[in-house]
Amino acid sequence: MDNEKKLEKLVETVEQIARGTAEQLDGSDKLKRMFQNCFVSTAKTTTKFLENDEAYIFTGDISAMWLRDSSAQVVHYLPFLKDHEILRDLVRGLIRRQMRCICIDPYANAFNEGPNGNCWEKDITDSNPWDWERKYEIDSLCYPVWLLKQYETAVQDSSVFDETVEKALRQILKLWKTEQNHERDSAYTFQRLNCPPTDTLCRDGKGSETADTGMTWSGFRPSDDACQYGYLIPSNMFAAVVLGYMKGFFETYYHNQELAHEVEQLRGEILEGIRRYGIVKDEEFGEMYAYETDGMGHYNLMDDANVPSLLSLPWLGWCDKGDPLYQNTRKFILSKKNPFYFEGSAACGIGSPHTPEKYIWHIGLTMQGLTSGDTKERARLLDTLLATDNDCEVMHEGFDSSDPSQFTREWFAWANSLFALYVLDLKKGGEI
Repeated sequence: MDNEKKLEKLVETVEQIARGTAEQLDGSDKLKRMFQNCFVSTAKTTTKFLENDEAYIFTGDISAMWLRDSSAQVVHYLPFLKDHEILRDLVRGLIRRQMRCICIDPYANAFNEGPNGNCWEKDITDSNPWDWERKYEIDSLCYPVWLLKQYETAVQDSSVFDETVEKALRQILKLWKTEQNHERDSAYTFQRLNCPPTDTLCRDGKGSETADTGMTWSGFRPSDDACQYGYLIPSNMFAAVVLGYMKGFFETYYHNQELAHEVEQLRGEILEGIRRYGIVKDEEFGEMYAYETDGMGHYNLMDDANVPSLLSLPWLGWCDKGDPLYQNTRKFILSKKNPFYFEGSAACGIGSPHTPEKYIWHIGLTMQGLTSGDTKERARLLDTLLATDNDCEVMHEGFDSSDPSQFTREWFAWANSLFALYVLDLKKGGEI
């Protein structure tokens, strides 16, 4: 089947799944329409099948493929992999493209379809024509490994564990070990001229000073904003989770106990770093996780809607929903003490410094629902999502908490996918 026919088959399949699922929902007509619109969004608007059995999933209103976004854009298709070969082709093809991208440049966060030199900006960094942007973010390497694990769990297909995947996993391990001591061992720098401070790194592109903690350094957050302090706690937690997956991959598919041991050692060092440097005590909420630290006594207490976030920790596999330390952190996150928690006449929830003040993110609302064990909270969040789309019947990036007609990005594929996943989660729990 040629690539054009494969895409037609993909769209036909997801539309069929969306219609069938919507008919089973116990909810409003708008809920059913929004679910269908969001469920098909990735396949209909952001997907290309390429040669070599690869798939390229661009972010939507930008033609580049983010490693993070592309992984998140297929999360709602994962429950259907067993029953639909074309969805297996899509996810397997995406993994192949992601792993090849990591081998090209493990520091890049977004890639072009080909080595065409397109880019967000002409930045001062060691870039190449494949790179759309070279903001180094830990989660850009976490997500492809996470997706590989989801694929392995859903589909018993060992063929995906080829030489390129092994090379990419080795690159990730090497980079994270290097960035444990960013000051001494790393050659990575990033500078963007004539831009807001959040789009570049200080100290000639090196970022703010850090001390050794055992954790691995990140230049930027999953919002693509610069870290205030170099140890981004939720991203290190995500790294610890996927390092557990990597250990299993090296043991099971590559029969390399030496690398598996290296992975486990790095994971242990990151876990100890989080334990020693990632927990603070708040007078109101008790012991809780910080968002960032530099290992020298400075902490950033906040959360951002972009995932990995502190709010998302149970969804990432770091902990259970009822974990006491997580619950303390969650209470802080969903309070006015979090500088990016906003309350307005239309909604309350988590936003981001990436968007205007008092703008709440649909991703934040869906993640709050996915990590909640309270059925009333989950129902309320669904109602909020349905009421803040400005009749677009898809998800935005951020919207004004008192005026949802003011928003960023008319449609946002990552947010659409998470909304569809949230509806599936509510349906699975018998809540809709």
